[in-house]
Amino acid sequence: MMVELDEGVAAVWQTLLSEDAQWLVRKIAGFSVTKTNVEAVLGGNPSTCKDRAFAILLRNRVSHGGILAGGAGLLKHGENGKGLLSRWYPQTLQNRIIDIQNYKNKIEFVHGDGFQILKKNRNRTDVVFFIDPPYTVAGRRLYRYPDIDHAELFDIASTLKGDFLITYDNASKIRELAAASGFQIAEVPMKGTQNAEKTELVIGRDLSWLRVV
Repeated sequence: MMVELDEGVAAVWQTLLSEDAQWLVRKIAGFSVTKTNVEAVLGGNPSTCKDRAFAILLRNRVSHGGILAGGAGLLKHGENGKGLLSRWYPQTLQNRIIDIQNYKNKIEFVHGDGFQILKKNRNRTDVVFFIDPPYTVAGRRLYRYPDIDHAELFDIASTLKGDFLITYDNASKIRELAAASGFQIAEVPMKGTQNAEKTELVIGRDLSWLRVV
């Protein structure tokens, strides 16, 4: 089960798991990535779920760092000077959509509030929760809904009967909340949008399995 609050991201997954996925494959295959075409799509007002899905997917591929939040600028130089084409791999995108379609009967998507889903399933011992909330610092720049109650999230996690894993930015506030909940914390290396090396936090009840290289 996947849960997402953002309407645009939800439209993508709703399309990927429906019969409209084939339409999306054809749309990607036939789309010419030019500044004029891109601005026409991103400046439009899509009336259907599949049109919204294509617009969001396109924005992710042609904006700096794949940022979906309003105000994100389009790639100018990009990778190897390719500009808008830097991250536009139509064949790869088509293959991924087809792969998802092959597994769609095993995937349930919920457009809703992850907090409520966690609470609803807090007593289940037959599931594992992966929680990837908007980060405290970068969240406001990256997401449409960046503001969440981080303390409440840790309170909810403390009540989960099933195992869980939380990822977060390496912030002192999050370390304090995790420590107060008695959770284990590990730093893992990652690369940001400009390939800058940094660390983020992995949080859980028992991280003895985690090998940080």
